[in-house]
Amino acid sequence: MIAVLAEKSGVSQVMWVRFCKALGFSGLKDVKKNLFFQLSQQRAEVSAPSMDFLDTRTYSSVDGIISGIEAGSLEAIRSTAQIQDASVIEEVAAKIAAADTVRLFGVGASGLVANDLYYKLLRVDVNAVFCTDLHVQLTYITAAKPSDVAILFSNSGNTTEILELARAVTKYGANQLSELADFVLPTSSPELQFRSGATSSRLAALFVVDVLFTTLCNKNYSTVAKPLAESYSQCSKHHA
Repeated sequence: MIAVLAEKSGVSQVMWVRFCKALGFSGLKDVKKNLFFQLSQQRAEVSAPSMDFLDTRTYSSVDGIISGIEAGSLEAIRSTAQIQDASVIEEVAAKIAAADTVRLFGVGASGLVANDLYYKLLRVDVNAVFCTDLHVQLTYITAAKPSDVAILFSNSGNTTEILELARAVTKYGANQLSELADFVLPTSSPELQFRSGATSSRLAALFVVDVLFTTLCNKNYSTVAKPLAESYSQCSKHHA
């Protein structure tokens, strides 16, 4: 990103770094994060939801529901893709590849996303653990070692049960979890705060999981090719 800005503006990358620091930020990543949070706040102020679940009640037909959810899902994936940092994704993938154990954490809809990554990691013979039971998750974190990687999934980033974890896949913005994390893989979605079930936010998080897992496989193909083929072979036996 900073290389593109330097090329388009006709100034060096060093000048852009100095500019960001002059504004009080640590670098361009910090500027992007702050800008996105401000835009998200403005959007939330314009379309702040009420507790009567207008986002589900105002549809007049099933066709409208289909179109509305389609639009929200596409927007969630598009906007999430735009705020990813390739270097961070690559670094997180490298951490996963080198970890003794990958410990996954998430509750509710975020737990579904954690479970998706858990299944994917098992396919490439990565030693991963996940359980939907919160008490079991608490035992996982107490047993963590410096050689392990902990990945926490939280859309809000403010779920009290899991704020003590270090690495997260979480929604951009001012939340406690992103401040605690060593790495943040953000999501963005137009989902309203009081929607009765996570929809676009879940798809945005699953998109990030797919990007992360594909990066892991791409960078370690010689290692993952065999277990991928073997797991496919075993599962295909159960296809009708």
